[in-house]
Amino acid sequence: MNGDAADMQLALSPEETAAVWTSLEVGLRAVAVGLPLAVLTALMLVRGRFPGRSVLNAAAHAPLVLPPVVVGYLLLLAFGVNGPIGRLLDQAGVRLVFTSAGASLAAGVMAFPLMVRAVALSLDAVDPKLEEAARSLGAGGLDRFCSITLPLSAPGVLAAAIVGFAACLGEFGAVITFAANVPGQTQTLPLAIYAALQSPDGDAAAMRLAGLSFAIALVALFASEIVARRAGRWIGR
Repeated sequence: MNGDAADMQLALSPEETAAVWTSLEVGLRAVAVGLPLAVLTALMLVRGRFPGRSVLNAAAHAPLVLPPVVVGYLLLLAFGVNGPIGRLLDQAGVRLVFTSAGASLAAGVMAFPLMVRAVALSLDAVDPKLEEAARSLGAGGLDRFCSITLPLSAPGVLAAAIVGFAACLGEFGAVITFAANVPGQTQTLPLAIYAALQSPDGDAAAMRLAGLSFAIALVALFASEIVARRAGRWIGR
């Protein structure tokens, strides 16, 4: 009898399972869209010399110092149905606010500085002389990037993807401000934990979800370390 009760407490409800899948979907979509932008931004910051570089650097890292609720509110002002970008998207039949795609946008913005930083550190480790040698042999900018810079910085790019995904799984303030807490649509694991804590008998559900969230984050960070090491060894051959 006690075993049955324990199984019932450990089993996820349909709503909790939906929150897990929503978290994974939100994180994967955010990384898929944000990682190429993070690579481009990091490349501009590390290799670029242009007016406004410091402004770009500040803007890329602003989510690190801004409260997540403020980031969510700024997204709401820009991408809400009455915002300058959101109004245009709404006329085109695309709505981000209070949607799963909007949750990915909010989570991706918060994870963006982490991805930029990881890629930038990896790009810093690439010897510029290799790129200069390729340029002297007639390789164009895109060719140098694809054949030298990107392969050599691959460990950092892979680590950025995994760390960014882990950060998206844990994002709360920006997501709930911009995408709300809609079960089955925008309710991610942190939001489900918050909702469980608001109910008188939600301690068991909050404990289950918190443990699951912790396990997923640890697996993601562990995977990041393994991938970075193996990629580093592969490049060093």
